[in-house]
Amino acid sequence: MQDVIVSAAEFQQRTILFKDVKSDSEAFVDTRLPGSTPKYNYTMIGSGVSANPHTPINLRLPHGFNIGGASMPNGITNNLHIHFTAEVFITFAGHWRFRWGPKGEQGEYVSEEGDILTVPTWIFRGFTNAGPDDGFLFTTLGQDVTGGVIWNPHVMRAARETGLAMDLNSKLVDLKVNPLPDDQLLPLMSEEEITRLRPYTLEQMRRRVVKQSDLVWSDFPFLDCALPGGTKQLAPVIGYGLSEDRNTEPPVTNPHGFKHEWLRAAPGNGLHAHRHDDSQVFIVQHGVWEVSVNQGSARMSTRLGPRDIFSVPKGAWRSLSCVEAGPQGQGQVLMVTGGDNRTRIEWAPEVVEAAARAGWRCDANGFAAPSAVVALAAC
Repeated sequence: MQDVIVSAAEFQQRTILFKDVKSDSEAFVDTRLPGSTPKYNYTMIGSGVSANPHTPINLRLPHGFNIGGASMPNGITNNLHIHFTAEVFITFAGHWRFRWGPKGEQGEYVSEEGDILTVPTWIFRGFTNAGPDDGFLFTTLGQDVTGGVIWNPHVMRAARETGLAMDLNSKLVDLKVNPLPDDQLLPLMSEEEITRLRPYTLEQMRRRVVKQSDLVWSDFPFLDCALPGGTKQLAPVIGYGLSEDRNTEPPVTNPHGFKHEWLRAAPGNGLHAHRHDDSQVFIVQHGVWEVSVNQGSARMSTRLGPRDIFSVPKGAWRSLSCVEAGPQGQGQVLMVTGGDNRTRIEWAPEVVEAAARAGWRCDANGFAAPSAVVALAAC
């Protein structure tokens, strides 16, 4: 693998502290509707699906996916719309009521902290803050270019009555300032096309929810677990991510363009130096974590707290260590890794050597195993 050195400027650019993230209260066509204001959209990585050309974006570098967020007071609703690519909601705080179907009639699910819900593409979905005003959702969207969203026709009609519409480029236009004729506004989805959309039952959607209580944690997910400072647990959520535990079985396996895994560790433990060929983002849920990139004299580190984000470029050396525990005595991080493939790790030579001294290595399929057992099939 070719060496990738992260510069100081890029390191700073890829460090997204939540205190520096700016919200957009005019990102969508429904933001003037009663019961849908105020609401705040966050666009951390990628351009997301905001229809506001002035939406603040923290990091524009392509990752193969987008990272965003949403917050709004109790009772405020984000109305029914369709996505063409994956949309995943991660509840970091509060309770959120999700609904789906052309009228939101096919089912509802109320999430709690730590839940991950992946909504199928090509169905209408919306959500309401059903908890405290300080609730927060992170979102992951598939692909660099998501194709935007289609709003339910009744939302579009109601929005036009407030003076907001979308032009033929799917950008917001204030009709009170720029009164465009109907033939210059985005057409509405026909009822015929809406009836062709696939329905989803509550049971089907529940299989796309992964709660903290659903997680199956691996106690030896990586080769470096054999090293001091490498004690940790990993739980897959979406896709076959980085795990080197051959028994890993993610609960959601259909292609999203990215993988989700929870990593947790006590202070002083984490991931030793490694690299791989996929883009990756760390989002801290609990505790304080130190993330480092590069090797030797070029090594740089920063500390991340809850809701802080770090983006690691493809091929760069990186390590991650919990330095302060969260409420359960451990820190917890969501790892979002690009691609639908299983990501194969390259460990730093010193990690491989230390693991060998401890009696561990990776087998031919890249899974951690006792060296004595792998040696029985040496050829």
